[in-house]
Amino acid sequence: MPRVWQGVGYRPLPDAALARPLFDFAALTWPEAARVAFGWGAFAAAPGMAPGERLVGALIAEAHERVMLLHGPVVLEGDEPLETAAQLVAAALDHAGALGAETLFARPQGLDRVWVRFGFIPVPESTLPTPLAGRVGAGLYAWRGGSALWTLRESPRG
Repeated sequence: MPRVWQGVGYRPLPDAALARPLFDFAALTWPEAARVAFGWGAFAAAPGMAPGERLVGALIAEAHERVMLLHGPVVLEGDEPLETAAQLVAAALDHAGALGAETLFARPQGLDRVWVRFGFIPVPESTLPTPLAGRVGAGLYAWRGGSALWTLRESPRG
């Protein structure tokens, strides 16, 4: 499941908490630990150091039944941060689909081009299931199998 794109490696985080410092640095909300479904990280080689790598980006998914709320992506460095963010979103979509998620939600965070690229559409805040609602952030995008051909009446509330 690991991926490599332009010198940055992408793989699931063995412990989502590894990404917490990135989220704290970017002042983004952190999901409730019990609801974390998975996390993906972007790793770059550590220049001038012993062989190793450092976490330069991450995305975390919070789950409620077959619905997930994506937190991030957060990208702290790199030549192409939007592409790093896009690669994290692509990995998360594959991972969420493998876990049986039907709908994914995300906050815009100024990444509209990334969300639209993968088929997310703007939706009202009221479409979030109650356990995932009430988070900080303005605006909401939703994804359902990469197709914008669905109605809000089909959205799960729970």
